[in-house]
Amino acid sequence: MTALIFDCDGVLADTERYGHLPAFNATFEQFGLPAHWSEQEYGEKLKIGGGKERMASLFDDPAFASAARVSDRTASLLAWHRAKTATFKRLVAEGRLPPRPGIERIITAALERNWTVAVASTSAEESVRAVLENAVGSETAGNIPVFAGDIVPAKKPDPAVYHLTVERLGLRKEDTLVVEDSRNGLLAATGAGLRCLVTVSGYTRDEDFTEAVLVVSELGDPGRPPIEVLANRGAAKPGDFITLDDLAACLEGPQ
Repeated sequence: MTALIFDCDGVLADTERYGHLPAFNATFEQFGLPAHWSEQEYGEKLKIGGGKERMASLFDDPAFASAARVSDRTASLLAWHRAKTATFKRLVAEGRLPPRPGIERIITAALERNWTVAVASTSAEESVRAVLENAVGSETAGNIPVFAGDIVPAKKPDPAVYHLTVERLGLRKEDTLVVEDSRNGLLAATGAGLRCLVTVSGYTRDEDFTEAVLVVSELGDPGRPPIEVLANRGAAKPGDFITLDDLAACLEGPQ
C-alpha cells in the first residue's frame, strides 16, 4: 500500500515565519529574556532541529547566559517551550497560519484512495496536531497518525523519526514517499531509506536538495498559478499542480 509521510512546519503550513518565530519572540518578551530573533537570525536557527534545542542555543552566548540569570536551565527551557507552544497554538486558532496550497486536496484524495497518510515532525506534538487540524479539519486529522516532538531521542536531520514511523505503521520503504521542505528533513528521510519530494518554503528555497526525487515550489491547486518544478529526478510529469499520480510516479524506478 502506498504511504505518504508529511513533515509539518513549512509543508502543511508556512509555520516558521508566521507562527514559530513570533511565538518564540513573544515568549522571550513574556519571560523578560534578553533575546529577539530577526527573520534572518531565525533562518540560521532553523538549522537546529527542535524548538527546545533552538532555545537552548541562546545559552551559547555568554552575555545571554549571564543576563538571563537561570538557576535551572532544563526547567527553564521546559517552561519557556510550554509557553511558546501555547502562543503558537493560539496563532493557529486565530487563522494566522493558512495551509499551504494542495495540502488538503492531496491528503483528502490519498485517504480516499486508501493510501496511508502520516505526519512526522520534530516540533511539539500539540503544535503539529493544531496545524494538521487547521489544514484538513479535525475529522480528517483524526485519521492521520502523528509522530512528533520527543518521541525519538534525536531530531532531524537524524532519521530516527522516519525509522519509527515506518516501523510503527508497518510500511514498505519502497512504497513510502516523504514530503519535506528543508535539507534537514530531506536528509532525515533519505537517511531512513525513503524517497522524498520537497516543497520549498521561503526559508529553504536556496538549500541543497540533490537527494530529492522531485523539488517543487508548492503542491499547487486548480485555479492557482502553475507550480515551478525546480528539479525532477524521477518519473513524475507534473502539470500546473501535483496530483496523486505524480506522487506515485516518484516511487517508480530503482531506488
